Amino acid sequence: MAGKGPGGVIAAVEPGGLGEALGFRPGDRLVAINDQPLRDIIDVQFYAAEEELRLRVERDGRPLLLETERAYGQELGLTFTNPTFDVDIRRCTNNCDFCFVKQNAPGTRRSLYVKDDDYRYSFLFGNFVTLTNLTEEDWARLEEQRLSPLYVSVHATDPELRRRFLGCPTAPDIMPQLRRLADLGIEVQAQVVLVPGLNDGRHLAQTLAGLTALYQQPVASVGIVPIGLTRYHRGRCRTYARSESQAVLDQVEDWRRQSRQALGCTFVYPSDEWYLVAGQPLPPAGEYDGFPQLENGVGLVRALLDEWAELRKDLPAKLKPATLACGTLIAPVLAHIVGELNDLSAAGWQVVPVVNRFFGPVTTVSGLLAGQDVLAALRGRPRGEVVLLPRAMFTGRYGAGSAPPGMTLDGVLRGDIARQLGRPVEMAGTMAEALAALSR
Repeated sequence: MAGKGPGGVIAAVEPGGLGEALGFRPGDRLVAINDQPLRDIIDVQFYAAEEELRLRVERDGRPLLLETERAYGQELGLTFTNPTFDVDIRRCTNNCDFCFVKQNAPGTRRSLYVKDDDYRYSFLFGNFVTLTNLTEEDWARLEEQRLSPLYVSVHATDPELRRRFLGCPTAPDIMPQLRRLADLGIEVQAQVVLVPGLNDGRHLAQTLAGLTALYQQPVASVGIVPIGLTRYHRGRCRTYARSESQAVLDQVEDWRRQSRQALGCTFVYPSDEWYLVAGQPLPPAGEYDGFPQLENGVGLVRALLDEWAELRKDLPAKLKPATLACGTLIAPVLAHIVGELNDLSAAGWQVVPVVNRFFGPVTTVSGLLAGQDVLAALRGRPRGEVVLLPRAMFTGRYGAGSAPPGMTLDGVLRGDIARQLGRPVEMAGTMAEALAALSR
């Protein structure tokens, strides 16, 4: 990481915030705070935490100096064009056989072809990183700013197996790195992506034993995730069959039970896909310990089911008829919920599982649905009926690249879907959002 930063260009100024009071404008470049050069928004957050601020700014090529006092908890209220000012993102140097970027479909957004492995994005947005490209300067910054938590892809604790898994002969041993993070007081949310015949079975047992020994120093949770493939995969990997998914659940359940007894929490959390593929019920919410890896697909279905159990007690008086499009994996769960909803309200909702032809039918999650597949699945249905689409299939998250909000992975805008279908289109990430969007 460069020792000096160029500052960041401001995209928006929050109304009523400290930045607006100081006269910041979109297009200004915030260069330094209290004489500390700024490399990214992490620096802005860190150095702007002081009570007295001296802000160096460039406006139309001219330097400005703004000084102010900041109330406790008051933020600058600035949004930047890029969260990392010096470069767009730290690139991944690994060569994993299952890397999603390598098996991406032609015609997706340019940002999806970037192999990222940036610890700053891990801290800011929860991206999983391998720690294989950290420099001593990075470690020094981690120590100074205590960037916690970090989301770390462990995959295997055996050094040679992990190097083979990552396709990186120079990958450092992950265990000393995790201990070093513990010494810095940095929490780790870990994940283990399993590949059949590579890092499961006895290797998974070794990995879980090593990570359990580091519980809370620094590892707070371990997500167990199955390999995800598309039809463009050219490696030697394959996905897990139903019986194999059940075997993984059986093996992991022993660790989960022991963790609850010894640690007071479950600690090891299989992602929802294992249960859905194996046809097993999801654990109760209490076994997710606050859902530390919800964004990693761990506990989303349980959260959905429990949310529906509460919402069904007091449904809106009238709901618009709607078609809910989703990935094939979650479709049976949604169909069950919608069946209960229709019995209670006569809303006339229906669930349409969308086969993913863009990435291939092996890709079954809603978050990877392409706009063209949604259009193909819904064409010819009655006009006027509202289409409800999963929010996860659209962009809009800060740091997601150059795509505008409301765009699918294949570059289709939500408005384009509405126009081509001749029907209103809503997005929802929860049942509460769905009910609110479709209330009359």
